[in-house]
Amino acid sequence: MVGIVLVSHSRALVEALRDYTRVIAPRAAVAVAGGMPNGEFGTSYGSVYRAISEVNNPDGVVVLMDMGAAAMVVKMVLGDMSDPRVCVADCPFVEGAVEATVQAQAGIDRDSIIQSLKSLSQLRKF
Repeated sequence: MVGIVLVSHSRALVEALRDYTRVIAPRAAVAVAGGMPNGEFGTSYGSVYRAISEVNNPDGVVVLMDMGAAAMVVKMVLGDMSDPRVCVADCPFVEGAVEATVQAQAGIDRDSIIQSLKSLSQLRKF
């Protein structure tokens, strides 16, 4: 099963989003990285690295992040990991997390999940 990593500047935000996805896709492998080790807002390189490692497996990993510096930290981690099984999804954070976890739990492959998440960039709520 594809692992899902949620990255944010806020620990509370990623934990709440992980809890939300557990209601919808309870068997999905979801790890989170949010906030700094001292509890402040920010994105920790070490936390991102550990979260990816926690759910990394032969099926791969999809990483979703909220914005800005979180994306830069994720890019740095992926550059150092050099693991082609780990991909970043550029999509809305909440909607992407829900779609990715549901698809991962259903056994959809990583590349198909990434392709599906790309379509969310055109998502309109009204």
